[in-house]
Amino acid sequence: MIKNTCLLCLFCLVFFFGKTTLSAQEALTYKTQVLIQPPYLKAGDTVAIVAPSGILKNRLGEVQQATDLLKSWGLNVVVGKHVFNQNNHFAGTDAERYEDFQQAMDDPTISAIWCARGGYGTVRILDKLNFSKFRENPKWLIGYSDITALHNQFHNEGFESIHALMCTSLTKNLKDMKDSISTFKKAIFGEPISYTLKGSDYNRTGTVTAPLVGGNLTMLHTMLGSKTSIDTSGKILFIEEIGEYKYHIDRMLQSLKRAGYFDNCAGVLVGDMSKLRKNTTLWGTSIEQLILDALAEYNFPIAFNMPAGHETDNRAMILGRTIEMTVEKDNTTVVFEP
Repeated sequence: MIKNTCLLCLFCLVFFFGKTTLSAQEALTYKTQVLIQPPYLKAGDTVAIVAPSGILKNRLGEVQQATDLLKSWGLNVVVGKHVFNQNNHFAGTDAERYEDFQQAMDDPTISAIWCARGGYGTVRILDKLNFSKFRENPKWLIGYSDITALHNQFHNEGFESIHALMCTSLTKNLKDMKDSISTFKKAIFGEPISYTLKGSDYNRTGTVTAPLVGGNLTMLHTMLGSKTSIDTSGKILFIEEIGEYKYHIDRMLQSLKRAGYFDNCAGVLVGDMSKLRKNTTLWGTSIEQLILDALAEYNFPIAFNMPAGHETDNRAMILGRTIEMTVEKDNTTVVFEP
């Protein structure tokens, strides 16, 4: 009787939480809603370059370089008519940035929307976006940093998107960022993506298969309490950050935790924590230990050293896609499902 009761309890856990134990090594698989995958690009397709966030002052060269790169792959390019507009901090007014982005979403001849840069400003146009025509002709959204707000929105609307470099990420010598560019190309053309990450003594070991979500930590924190906040239940959360104090990173993690962000999370993948600022009162631990301490009460795998975020080496990731993440002290493997 006790055995039957235990089996019933296990069945209920699997049914309600989508979590299945696969082996004695605590390898777990999480099943969540399958998102819509926009068609991969092919030669002759068109990419729209838009600027939904910060100003592109003196950045004509980077946008031209991005255009040339796409054309070298056999793609056509259209640049939003307001991309180089200037309205104080922003690349044009809210109305102008919205117009370019909505037009790219609605145009059936556009196969991908590549954001020229991040910065700040995307949140100001989120609630204006209309997905009715986009649903008839889904396309890839590409970007990172402030574009996390759009990734969240697209995820909640039921679409995969691509966390990858932007036009202003390009350096004068593209050989300096060959991995960023090659994985960006693989992502948009539908080639297999997998990574073997440098090991870390801070890694919390384990194997998990679940959809990948997330992006910039500040943006994830900013979305809390809004309809653009993502549900991380049964998902692996990716985070990256730039230019923050350690205490503020802890503050954001504590806020996410108090909001239930990690209660049913499947795992955490930590990207670059770039240009961290030093407070007059030092935090006292590494950023890795800070993250482990903040998430100490959870038992999901945590992997460090994902080369994604605000560094030259910014590998592409398909958000919303299921990955298998195997975390060990010596290395971590991240394999995206086809």
